[in-house]
Amino acid sequence: MSVQRACRHFGVSRQSLYQRRQRQRCRAARAEQVLAHVRAERGRLPRLGTRKLLHKLAPRLRAQDLRCGRDALFTLLRSRHLLVAPKRRFTKTTDSHHRFRKHPNLVRDAPPPAAPHRRWVSDLTYLPTRQGTVYLSLVTDAYSRRIVGAHVHASLHTDGCLAALDQALRQCPSGLRAGLVHHSDRGTQYCADAYQARLRADGLRCSMTEGTGDCYQNALAERVNGILKDEFLFVVPDDLAQARLLVAQAVHLYNHERPHLALHFQTPNQVHQQAKSPAGKSGRGPCLIAVNV
Repeated sequence: MSVQRACRHFGVSRQSLYQRRQRQRCRAARAEQVLAHVRAERGRLPRLGTRKLLHKLAPRLRAQDLRCGRDALFTLLRSRHLLVAPKRRFTKTTDSHHRFRKHPNLVRDAPPPAAPHRRWVSDLTYLPTRQGTVYLSLVTDAYSRRIVGAHVHASLHTDGCLAALDQALRQCPSGLRAGLVHHSDRGTQYCADAYQARLRADGLRCSMTEGTGDCYQNALAERVNGILKDEFLFVVPDDLAQARLLVAQAVHLYNHERPHLALHFQTPNQVHQQAKSPAGKSGRGPCLIAVNV
């Protein structure tokens, strides 16, 4: 059937048919341009979520007059199988049955921190390598969600957690350490005499989860663990040295390039720096954090 007869059969003009084909070609071309930007961004942040991805791409899309909203981007990525599938797993690494003293939870009824270096949350998680399991200790600032201390070690000994704490303390001015709340689970590493002595020596107040559901009482630290492992550390390293290199790169990307919904699509480093500057002290209010407060 010729185009003329087909158009007459369906009651449309040839002009409208050609215009529709032209619109379809234009939409396909714009979609390919958007996908090119998506692939470039995913090259650095392979598992970045769609809403955060749109926030980072928005200036470039506007510069090229490419209109793409949230729902349109979701639809486009779904059609190309580019949506990030969530990973669900639970592995317990906390042993709270030990002889050391367990400290009370100081953040349960406390307001959110109003500035950096007012509350730190710490946690320990595992990382598989081809030569066995290694462990990652993290210290995160609860206000800016900035990772201020990270260390990868080969065992569950307290020394690895102390190394992450030392790194965090080097970034904190000595005048802000007194009264800073250090919140963690009740694991042996955090209750150990050496770790508690270090907290007391620098004037930090110790806070710990209590009762059942430890992971929910330290939700922010657990969330940061999940982000690093799901979005950055999805490649199995060969050994401890390579794991440390991958973690260093992941922490840099997390702190400097990954936007947070809870931070109004700012990065942790942006929020941390703004709060330290005079203009930033009156700009953003206390962030809503995922800790049970």
